[in-house]
Amino acid sequence: MDLSIIIVSFNTQKLTHDCIASIFRSLDHTKISFEVIVVDNISTDGTRDIIKKKFPKVRLILNRINAGFGKANNQAIKVAKGEYILLLNSDTVALNSSILKLHAFVKQHPNAFVGGKLLNADRSPQTSCGPFFTLPVTFAALFLKGDVLGLTRWSPDRTRKVDWVSGACIIAAKKLFMNDLLFDEDIFMYMEEIDLLYRAKLKGYPTYFYHRALVVHLGGGSSQNKRKGPVLNIYRGLLHFYGKYMPAWQLSILKFLLKTKALIGWMIGVMMGRAQLKDTYAEAYTLV
Repeated sequence: MDLSIIIVSFNTQKLTHDCIASIFRSLDHTKISFEVIVVDNISTDGTRDIIKKKFPKVRLILNRINAGFGKANNQAIKVAKGEYILLLNSDTVALNSSILKLHAFVKQHPNAFVGGKLLNADRSPQTSCGPFFTLPVTFAALFLKGDVLGLTRWSPDRTRKVDWVSGACIIAAKKLFMNDLLFDEDIFMYMEEIDLLYRAKLKGYPTYFYHRALVVHLGGGSSQNKRKGPVLNIYRGLLHFYGKYMPAWQLSILKFLLKTKALIGWMIGVMMGRAQLKDTYAEAYTLV
């Protein structure tokens, strides 16, 4: 089989339906042999029933717990039959021949990980690749609005090598994933793709941003807490990443930066009367 397409879902019935439908549209009348595997993390919104009813050809893995993004993807990667594996978030929509283009490009770069160009719902570019989170990059992300300034995340208008691409859309040969490059299951959600692609770089496998494959990414579809969750999981992800790969002195500086950011966020929440902001950064501070 040429390609296995893996989707992890958690209470995203309509999003998952639309994602699967876009896959079949994108690959309709192509010569690619493919399978779609959905790993459902115990959804309670009817996701499982709608997939069984509308897409009987989809392979469905039904988890009894919410295993998280990385572990659920690993489950499917291990049983996938395709020579190449495409990971798609449940809140993505593949446009036109994007999957065909990704498959053709990765076949030309069989020892690389490749990500497509993500778009917002209005089809504007979504920043979806960038540099690894060194201390300067982390400082820019925390205090300088690095995404807005183009210091921490980008959406290039050309194909290029990058440090990481968004986990919302990643394709690579299955043999690469099976070369000790599955997701770190200690990371529940957020930054797991950065951890994986960092290990890939250490093994000599590059990562490409491929600008001709367009995929809409609505964002945050499976987040359990769409307000607190992203902040807290980024804190957890950075601490895990630095504890795993960086020397102790860098981890100490990271903790100082994270605590400072948390204090600033908490004070802004107090002064502006924004309880959600105050509570989020109070909890973030306790993680450091």
